[in-house]
Order: sequence, then structure tokens, then C-alpha cells
Amino acid sequence: MTYKHFIDRDRCKGCGICVDACPKKVLEISDELNTKGYFPAFQARPEDCIFCAICCTMCPDVAIAISEIEEEKAAQK
Repeated sequence: MTYKHFIDRDRCKGCGICVDACPKKVLEISDELNTKGYFPAFQARPEDCIFCAICCTMCPDVAIAISEIEEEKAAQK
């Protein structure tokens, strides 16, 4: 199975809980503001992500999602 990691930049307030919780240190806080004036989290090292979903669980704003994508769509990317 193939998964996709997604952070809703405009929902994220950059609290950093996900950054601290990530066991693979994939996430960092951006130096660019979102539309609400916060510095959101982003995947600095997406290739290291193991899709454990700890970041999704810890996010108080439900701004992070991991979803399963179809194998055909994954092969096209």
C-alpha cells in the first residue's frame, strides 16, 4: 500500500507538537507565513516518513492527514 502525507497549511498554527512527536524528525516549522499569520509545519524530509500517524494523532488542530492512495495513482507520480 502507498500512503500520502498532507498538512493543511492554513489550518496549522505552527505549535510544533507534531515536530517534537515525529520519531523520524521528518517535520519542521516553515519560515513562510500561512494565510492566518502562523508559521505552519511542513515535511522537510518526506522520504524519511514511515507514515506512523503520530503527527496526526498529536495535532490539536487536526491539520495533518495520512491517506491511502491507489497503486495506479502512486505509479503515475
